[in-house]
Amino acid sequence: MSELSMRVEKNVAVPVADGTVLRANVYRPDVSGRYPVVMAHGVYGKDVHFADAFSAQWAKLNEIYPGITKDGSSGRYLRWETVDPERWVPDGYVVIQVDARGSGMSPGYLDPFSPTEIRDYYDAIEWAARQPWSNGKVGLAGVSYYAMTQWQVAALQPPSLAAILPWEGAADHYRDANYHGGILSSAFFSAWWPRQILPNQHGNGASAHRDRETGERTTGPALSESLLVGNRSLYPEYVPRHPLDDAWHRARTPDVSRINVPLLSAANWGGPGLHLRGNIEGFLGAGSRDKWLSLHIGTHYESFYLPRYVAMQKRFFARYLKDERNGWENEPRVQMAVRRVDGAEQRAEHEFPLNRTRWTKLHLDAARLSLRSQPGDSARLRYATMGEGVNFTTASFESEVEYTGP
Repeated sequence: MSELSMRVEKNVAVPVADGTVLRANVYRPDVSGRYPVVMAHGVYGKDVHFADAFSAQWAKLNEIYPGITKDGSSGRYLRWETVDPERWVPDGYVVIQVDARGSGMSPGYLDPFSPTEIRDYYDAIEWAARQPWSNGKVGLAGVSYYAMTQWQVAALQPPSLAAILPWEGAADHYRDANYHGGILSSAFFSAWWPRQILPNQHGNGASAHRDRETGERTTGPALSESLLVGNRSLYPEYVPRHPLDDAWHRARTPDVSRINVPLLSAANWGGPGLHLRGNIEGFLGAGSRDKWLSLHIGTHYESFYLPRYVAMQKRFFARYLKDERNGWENEPRVQMAVRRVDGAEQRAEHEFPLNRTRWTKLHLDAARLSLRSQPGDSARLRYATMGEGVNFTTASFESEVEYTGP
């Protein structure tokens, strides 16, 4: 297909089941036709430019990939953790970015990861599939929050959902996101709420975010502080009130076995601790017949925008949103980076964990702070669960050893 010019429609009305109207930006080819949809639905502001909300990360991304605003894109519509419309629309896709209920330009009660928010996502998918410019197939793509909610909505099985591409996103609300090994992981979400959620709440007149196109606030009309407080959940306060995997967590944790669409789960060996396990367990547990796992390295967000990975994303979606016979289904089910001293080796595998893994027991020796093949002497060690912890070290290895797995 020859490259297509792009039409931009802002604040398009997306009605959902209870009568609430969400607002979306729609980027689509400026040529009549029916095209597949690539959607993201979330709370980070569809009108907030990447550089304005995350200046340090933007500078780092430009350092890693100087072509981010040159290689086929001006960067004008780049948003945090979502696809760049200028790189997708010319290839015959409609890109839709929806402000979730209570965020950005969408009114309502702000309640991240809640069943209401995910049901809205379901409705947005079905709305997009019915539009005259849509071919009826919707794919989901995005990082972190925009990946976590993909697992959730895919488990509801929207009829028009054709494929998902969760990139570095937790799947289990209790084990992946909030209680690692049963220990409250409060540091991330306590910072996340005031830095990334409250500035984007609909009606926040104090928000510093401005739409670069219009100069207006990205959060709509200014509401009083009492209305803002009453119009949002107390998510950071709720998390420590639920120390066990109870109904509150389970309402926000999908049954991934119900996911039946093709999926490409992209995990980072590094990055924030709340994501790696989710991408692996989501891949393993998904009911999809056609599913792939890609394991990469680097910062939390860079790979999603790098040309090599964008090409992989497009090839995956071309197969399942456009029905292109491009051979994707013959790709090895696991594609992984294996860390080495001098970088990483790219390797294809067919299962995870690897069948040739040598499962090895190591014992904690509290007296010597070591990891040993045999139990050490009995000893006791105390540490603060929310502190720096303690480190146990092995003896030097006699030969090279690869750690790939849990």
